[in-house]
Amino acid sequence: MKLEARFKLIKGDFTLNSNLATAISGVTGLFGPSGSGKTTFLRCLAGLERATQGYLRFGDDIWQDEAKNIFLPPHQRPVGVVFQENRLFKHLTVKDNLLFGRKRSKNQKSSISWDGVVQILELEPLLNRHPQGLSGGEQQRVAIGRAILSNPELLIMDEPLASMDQTGSRRILGFISSLQNQLQLPILHVSHDMGEILQLADYLAVMESGEIIATGPISDMMTSLELPLAHRSDASTVLTARVVAHDPSYHLNHLEFGEPAQRLFIANNNLAIGDKVRVRIFARDVSLALDHPSNTSILNLFPAQVVEVAQENPAQYVVKLMVGNSPILARITKKSLQSLSIKKGLSLIAQVKSIALER
Repeated sequence: MKLEARFKLIKGDFTLNSNLATAISGVTGLFGPSGSGKTTFLRCLAGLERATQGYLRFGDDIWQDEAKNIFLPPHQRPVGVVFQENRLFKHLTVKDNLLFGRKRSKNQKSSISWDGVVQILELEPLLNRHPQGLSGGEQQRVAIGRAILSNPELLIMDEPLASMDQTGSRRILGFISSLQNQLQLPILHVSHDMGEILQLADYLAVMESGEIIATGPISDMMTSLELPLAHRSDASTVLTARVVAHDPSYHLNHLEFGEPAQRLFIANNNLAIGDKVRVRIFARDVSLALDHPSNTSILNLFPAQVVEVAQENPAQYVVKLMVGNSPILARITKKSLQSLSIKKGLSLIAQVKSIALER
């Protein structure tokens, strides 16, 4: 499904002037700092705000074209929205809140199963309760269920986990991932939390000062030295890997990623052989060597080639490497750069000291 959006809207001292043209499938993350315009952009998508200069096409349907005075109101757009505040009806039970979502659907022969949504989100024990008696995480699960049961063609999530702790957030993200995998529903997930984006998103749109400055697969966006993400203190790489073996004597999982296949090792996390997982490698956890170390405690060593180098500050550089067809970032000192004569085209060994399992 193709999404094409162009919005210009002035609100006081803030100007939204954003263009987004992308194929929407899986989960697309919209990332940027607070105040960059993420919420305003999605409100324009949902029809909750009307950009004075706006054009919005979703698939074959035009939802807005100001040049032709076309503007579909929110209730005519097949969009489900989950806000940071759950906005549940306090006087209704969970079941009735969910039924409200179902009644909003223009397609009464919905392809989205009530039982499936209730099961995935673990809502069965909550159906006869009222929202005020639920925890924050439970309320957000109900809000997500209500939005999905409206049978949308696009689900928009506006920082729905901002007020939750890390444990609750990771659990809700797991539910969202399961829903997307089973329902194949395109999701636009808005957040200023990079860890949240990395756990969930397949594609990324980066927003700054009211403009979307880049879009693409998340691995490309994270490792582009032309974008600010590669220059953050938490700059990192995301890899999709597959579990290929277990080593019970050392409680390790053997994973493979990329082409040609590269093997990495992580501590046992109750993974099954064949599972696909997402791992995150921080640039600060990657060191470089010209030769393969013979005596080292580091298990994950990869032959790599330098493709780009950029200076971070007077003391540090960020190096973009290719391990097969997979990009990886390393942050090193100026002294190390000069001592190893690191430059574009150099072949070396990337030593990964730590790997985080995202999902």
